Amino acid sequence: MKQSILVTGGAGYIGSHTTLALLEAGHDVIVLDNLANSSQESLRRVERICGKTATFIEGDIRDRELLDSIFARHSIQAVLHFAGLKAVGESVQQPLAYYENNVSGSVVLFQAMAAANVFNLVFSSSATVYGEPKEMPISESCPTGTPTNPYGRSKLMVEEILRDLAISESRWSIALLRYFNPVGAHASGLIGEDPNGIPNNLLPYISQVAVGKLQQLSVYGNDYPTVDGTGVRDYIHVVDLAKGHLKALDKITDSQGVHIWNLGTGQGYSVLQMVNAFEQAAGVKVPYAVVARRSGDIAECWADPKKAARELGWTAEHSLDDMMLDTWRWQQNNPNGFSQ
Repeated sequence: MKQSILVTGGAGYIGSHTTLALLEAGHDVIVLDNLANSSQESLRRVERICGKTATFIEGDIRDRELLDSIFARHSIQAVLHFAGLKAVGESVQQPLAYYENNVSGSVVLFQAMAAANVFNLVFSSSATVYGEPKEMPISESCPTGTPTNPYGRSKLMVEEILRDLAISESRWSIALLRYFNPVGAHASGLIGEDPNGIPNNLLPYISQVAVGKLQQLSVYGNDYPTVDGTGVRDYIHVVDLAKGHLKALDKITDSQGVHIWNLGTGQGYSVLQMVNAFEQAAGVKVPYAVVARRSGDIAECWADPKKAARELGWTAEHSLDDMMLDTWRWQQNNPNGFSQ
């Protein structure tokens, strides 16, 4: 069913790939983005790929007046909420910015939604809400813990706010998508991850070293109790992740309350395994240096994705090679990201 969807943070990495998927599925898309860690060029590239245009509004989710005007001008049926700060390490250095953007900003958004009688929401959460998990893989039945960094705590706070909202007002229909480590890029090589400054995430750091933009990769710790001492994560292709959002959107259209799904592959890879896989796929060496552990990191984290498969009919389809090749194609074609 065609809907008008507001996508907050829709010009960013995950947001732009999801905007593309929504447009390809026939939806009308309104993107709200403050361009703090994104580029409007990504939406121009989306239009090149699919021949369809999203309505773009530059602005901030903390701006209630702007949000009210957007809901007044557009007949919005649902919101996909990506906007926020997203780097674990940065959150340790700048906790107040994370709480202001991710928590306060979300509250303002939810207030505007309720005022406009829009109660369908897909929230971009994170596996960090599980804290230091007691078991692997992580299923949705695992309790949320004490996240080890302000980024994770901000996501958990928003989840708890949404649970309270659903109790207070039965019209809310909410999907909490807890995902793991998005990587890769669209196969066209036109859109991908374009972080400001030195990347906080592993794969863009690797690819920027490979293309010569950075000198070497910093590996944060090699003394974890893992296969090679480096941290193990569940890496999921961003195109698979985007499709998961559409599946969740479809599901909540006909249901109420709060629904939780992990979006991951169920397979963990260490930092050094990722480096090796990239070197093999791209045919280039990636120099690295082991440095001290990064505050807020944990040893390992990967998903049990069976609930999403069962309830949404969604599974990750892209292989590790796909992730590496698509990342390398994007980086080679766009060595400076969207700033050509």
